[in-house]
Amino acid sequence: MLSVLFDTGVRRQLHGRAGILTRAIAAATAAWVIYAAAFSRGDALSLTMTFFALMLVLTFLMIGPRPRASRHRIGALDWGLVALSAATGVHFVRNADAIAQRITLLDPLSGQDIFFAVLGLVLAIEAVRRTVGLGLTLIVILFSVYNLYGHHLGGLLGHGYIPFTHFLDITFFTTDGLFGTPLRVAATYAFLFVLFGTALSQAGGAKFFYDISAWATGTTAGGPAKIAVISSGLYGTISGSPTSDVVTTGSVTIPMMRQMGYRPAFAASVEVAASTGGSLLPPVMGAAAFIMAEYTGIDYVQIALAALIPALLYYVPIYAQVHFRARKEGLAGVDRTQIPPLASILREGGVFVVPLVVISWALLNGYTPTYSAVYGTAALYLVSLPRAATRLGVRAVFRILADTAVRMVPVAGACAAAGLVIGGITMTGLASKFSALVFLVSGQDLLVSLLVAAALTTLLGMGMPTPSAYILAAVLIAPALTALQLDLMAAHLFVLYFAVMSALTPPVAVAAYAASAIAGENPLRIAVASVRLALGAFLIPFAFVCHPGLILQDGVAGIAMAAAGAAVGLVALAAAVEGFLTAPLGALPRLGLAAAGALLLFGDAVAKLGGVGLLAAMWLWQRARAGVGA
Repeated sequence: MLSVLFDTGVRRQLHGRAGILTRAIAAATAAWVIYAAAFSRGDALSLTMTFFALMLVLTFLMIGPRPRASRHRIGALDWGLVALSAATGVHFVRNADAIAQRITLLDPLSGQDIFFAVLGLVLAIEAVRRTVGLGLTLIVILFSVYNLYGHHLGGLLGHGYIPFTHFLDITFFTTDGLFGTPLRVAATYAFLFVLFGTALSQAGGAKFFYDISAWATGTTAGGPAKIAVISSGLYGTISGSPTSDVVTTGSVTIPMMRQMGYRPAFAASVEVAASTGGSLLPPVMGAAAFIMAEYTGIDYVQIALAALIPALLYYVPIYAQVHFRARKEGLAGVDRTQIPPLASILREGGVFVVPLVVISWALLNGYTPTYSAVYGTAALYLVSLPRAATRLGVRAVFRILADTAVRMVPVAGACAAAGLVIGGITMTGLASKFSALVFLVSGQDLLVSLLVAAALTTLLGMGMPTPSAYILAAVLIAPALTALQLDLMAAHLFVLYFAVMSALTPPVAVAAYAASAIAGENPLRIAVASVRLALGAFLIPFAFVCHPGLILQDGVAGIAMAAAGAAVGLVALAAAVEGFLTAPLGALPRLGLAAAGALLLFGDAVAKLGGVGLLAAMWLWQRARAGVGA
């Protein structure tokens, strides 16, 4: 029954004239976005309106109204919705200058404005339902109803009367609603980085990441799972989507792990946990990080640098658990003969390092994420030319453009939903009221507030794409944390982590559902195993609140001590979870390792020394019991 909330419309597989038309519109949309975002001098409002209309058109062409609708035919209703979407877009784009210059709530809306705003609202809600599911759609509707009828509520949640025209004015004729930050980011930074990831995959970059990961770790204990951890993390930072990463790299790594003796649930959970972390790993991260830059005003480079150590720490316990599980169950690595030599890997795919270096260089030298993505994509195109295996010809470029627009359809739906919700929050002042509710529960205690924030962000994010989950948390929850004097960067990275983790948190773990089809395993079982593997992700945000050095807000010594303590502490926690260090562990050593890990991860300098001592004592005790040491 719960799955009904997250069912989306069927993704059509169109052929013939309808397929050609849809692919042509998708490719033209991508080409226009590249021009408008990187080269045009047009205003952001007009760009966002045009992007919204084009995404609506693609949504109704590509996605059917129901999960079991026809995959190969566009019905008359959807052709009508396509026409209405185009007409709505024409109205808003044609009047973009007048909309930008009008005085909100003072200049009256014309009859045409009201008609197309209502039509746009209906089309947007239907697009959200088809692309993201009924769950987020109901949230949008709930906020809309609250905006219009919340004046009937008493107490803290009540607000003043909001006329329907006022609601439409803020939602469609300002940048505080539908055409606000989320959709604008989707039309610029996010789109161009998805373009880069699509081009990299088309040229063979995913295979290079896999091969280099296999060479580095494939022959060690648990090699296939370690390959999945590294390759999925590397690819995930480009794709920015846990679900697409699972589908792309998991189609190779999950069957390989199963062939080497891993249980289906564990094999899938390794892929899910590793793929999910890619959205936290610089230099690209995911769309939510770009939205964070826009929403907070913090430069994206600062966000990426601050996120680097926590993102690397995210993978430490996953890698450690994979290693300990392999040692405990006697799982071998891949035969060296099945892995290409390093010289061959670098010769075939080493050029793919160049565009990543170009993106990093551009970001660090002050270029905007938009231009950094353009430069990276241009560099990728140039380095692909010398060899036929990687060369991106005219047909490949067309496929890249069309595939990019297709991949952005659900992202645009999620961002449109977030914009509609933000508009409602702006009108009603709900953010400050929500903060008051958090304080009421937590008593303004920072630790309790963090626990409440983590729980609420995860709850809000269930079944949602990461951008939507982060936006809701950023608007509703982060202000409560900053009101307690928590640093702006730390507060938003905190909620970003839990927004990302909602992709693997049961009962609605979208990445686990994607992996279940490949592994042939129950998605809930995969989600539970993924949470166990991604243990660090639920602890690291609390750690960087305790130790700002983890997000580079300390001196070199403080950063080094915090990072080293966290890394060792996470390994100790991984050993405690798996019940294995150098040999199987009993209950008491596992508790000792867990305590040592907590001291190293969260404690001050004295507590860290105690953690080191406790960890050493547990290790020596195990060696003694195994007859290896004294």
